Amino acid sequence: MLKIFFQEKNYKDMLMNWIEDYMSNYKKTVERIPLDSVYSLIMRFAQANAEKKQIFVFGNGGSAANASHFVNDMAKSASDVLPERFKCLSLNEHMSLITAISNDYDYKDIFRRQLENLANKNDLLLTMSVSGNSENLVEAVEWGNNNGLHTMALLGGNRGKLTDIARECIIVDSLHYGQVEDIHMLICHMIIYAFVENPDILK
Repeated sequence: MLKIFFQEKNYKDMLMNWIEDYMSNYKKTVERIPLDSVYSLIMRFAQANAEKKQIFVFGNGGSAANASHFVNDMAKSASDVLPERFKCLSLNEHMSLITAISNDYDYKDIFRRQLENLANKNDLLLTMSVSGNSENLVEAVEWGNNNGLHTMALLGGNRGKLTDIARECIIVDSLHYGQVEDIHMLICHMIIYAFVENPDILK
């Protein structure tokens, strides 16, 4: 019944056109990734590893999931091939603390207050955001800047406030939330596999 319905309405052709347009736009956005900036982030992480600095990663929504995925790969796959393991943490994981901070203070404080407990001067801070304007991310990055952390952001075509305050940014030149989040994870995987596949260069 459903198959007949879609055939009668010619939805397959419509959806195939949409899929082809989606992939075409995605490929064009991938080709615009600033690779020199990706190289710079890889070297930041290599330096942090060599100096045993902490790395804090965080975001909201899909970017929170990307933060968890990135730290998982950094703590396991990248760390397995290096003399020193990465000291890395996703600030999205401690749900009881996040809800306590949100309830007792304000949701915009959830990342900054964790950094106050954990961070030291010269640690790395990486946030991911499509809008670039989330208050909790902006507050954490500003705190990082004021306390001697090196702040970095993966952003989307909206750029937002984080573009002006993070010390290093990579802008994914798209306004499509799904594609920006996908490409942020692509960049994260490039960072991870730079270590996994080049351990003799980066150790």
